[in-house]
Amino acid sequence: MRIIRSRTELATQVAQWRTEGATIGTVPTMGALHAGHLALVNALDGVVTRRIVTIFVNPIQFNNAADFQLYPRGLEADATLLQNTGKVDVLYAPDEADMYPPGFATRIMVSGLDEMLCGADRPGHFDGVATVVTKLLLQTGASVAAFGEKDYQQLCLIHRFVRDLDLPVRIIPVPTVREADGLALSSRNRRLTPPQREQASALPTALKTCITDLQTGKPVATSLQTCRENLKIHGFDVHYLDLRMGDTLKEAQTAIPGTRLFVAASLGEIRLIDNMPVT
Repeated sequence: MRIIRSRTELATQVAQWRTEGATIGTVPTMGALHAGHLALVNALDGVVTRRIVTIFVNPIQFNNAADFQLYPRGLEADATLLQNTGKVDVLYAPDEADMYPPGFATRIMVSGLDEMLCGADRPGHFDGVATVVTKLLLQTGASVAAFGEKDYQQLCLIHRFVRDLDLPVRIIPVPTVREADGLALSSRNRRLTPPQREQASALPTALKTCITDLQTGKPVATSLQTCRENLKIHGFDVHYLDLRMGDTLKEAQTAIPGTRLFVAASLGEIRLIDNMPVT
């Protein structure tokens, strides 16, 4: 596995692979890798002949400077984890100056999908996501890219702009990978203190209970309110808890096939998100 830090060096490698007829798969990440990221790498098995994992903590998708500074980083450990898979050809880890050179002035905005859920909670976040993902897909020459369903709204956004911009990239969605107690794997989990980590297990449990309530016919508003109260009892500050259609992310009034439950909630300063299908 090569570690490439320069955009021009990556372009040379991609051009060489193309002359060899390679198909390139990309897994864009912000590092602090875990088993969920490795599931994205594994999702490319049998699909591509070359794999690139990118690591870049993208400053323009953070609307909180402190959150950006505190985001966990560890390139050496990440490189070892990827090397041990025996599947990754290149780890691409550009610096900020290479990704956003002086004078950079472009943003990609996906109207509608960026205004709800995490978009309403974190203004400008998805413009930053769409911009950096587009750049990474183009830089890596990817024909396939894997993204996790844990960031389901992000996944929908990426599907949308790939279609809208006619990018020749197939997007593979990968189911959320969870800890034994149900907590969705996330790089931010590393920032949880031991007591907070114990508290955090209440998040997936509360969602599952809410889904059971919805499936048994309880009104949506009542089920969501009970879930919010349950999370508050366990120390969460709930940013949103919504029932949405899985394809459009529009609010759902009943738990019909295709609906998903979405939540963002914080323990202290650490913001956790999750989603689960209702049916």
